[in-house]
Amino acid sequence: MGFTFEDLKKDNLAPWTDYIQHDFVRQLGDGTLAPEAFRHYLKQDYLFLIQFGRAFALAAYKSPTLADLRHAKAGFDAIIDLELGLHIDYCQQWGISEQDLADLPEARATLAYTRYVLDTGNRGDLLDMHVALAPCLVGYAEVARWLIDQPGTIRGDNNPYEAWLAMYESAEFQAAAQAERVWLNERLADVTPTRFKQLSRIFNDATRLEIDFWGMGLNQQM
Repeated sequence: MGFTFEDLKKDNLAPWTDYIQHDFVRQLGDGTLAPEAFRHYLKQDYLFLIQFGRAFALAAYKSPTLADLRHAKAGFDAIIDLELGLHIDYCQQWGISEQDLADLPEARATLAYTRYVLDTGNRGDLLDMHVALAPCLVGYAEVARWLIDQPGTIRGDNNPYEAWLAMYESAEFQAAAQAERVWLNERLADVTPTRFKQLSRIFNDATRLEIDFWGMGLNQQM
C-alpha cells in the first residue's frame, strides 16, 4: 500500500495542528497581531525566501529527470522572479526599505529552518528535500484555507493583514501548493514503510521548525 502527503500529516497530527493553528496565525486572521511583530516576521521572511531559492537550486541539481528539473526550476523562478519582488514591495508598504532588508541579520529560527532544509537536501535525495520544504509551500496554503473557515477571521480593510491573507489564498499560490502535493503523492506512493518513517521524521522536524518561525515573529526574537 502506497503513502500520500495526507499520511505525513496524520503521522504528525499534533505538530501540524500546532503549526496551522498557531497564535501568530490566529492573530493575523483576526487582525490583532502587533504591527512590530508582523514587521519582524516580514523582514525574516525575506531572508527565508532567499535561502529557499537556494534550496530549489539544489533541488534542480538533485533532479534525476527532466520533469523533476522543470519542477525545481518552476519553484526557483516563482521565488526569485515573483515572490521576492512581491515581498519587497509589500515590505515597503510597511515602511521597510530594500536596503533595510539587505542589512538584516538572520534570526536563529530563520537559520535553523533554512539550513535544515539545505542540509537535508545535501545529505538525502530529492524526495527528502521536498518533504522538508512541504510545511512551507503546502503549509501556507493550508493556513490560508483554515483562516478563511474561521468565524473570527476579519476580511477587508478592517484587517491590516488582509493583503497577506489574500496572497496565500490566491488561485496562483493554491495551485502551486496543489502541484507540490501531486508531486509528493506520486513519489510517496512507491516508498516502503521503513522509508516512510524516515520521511515522516523529516516532515516532523520541518514542521516544528516552522512553528518556531511563527514564534520568532510573534515574540520578535533574534
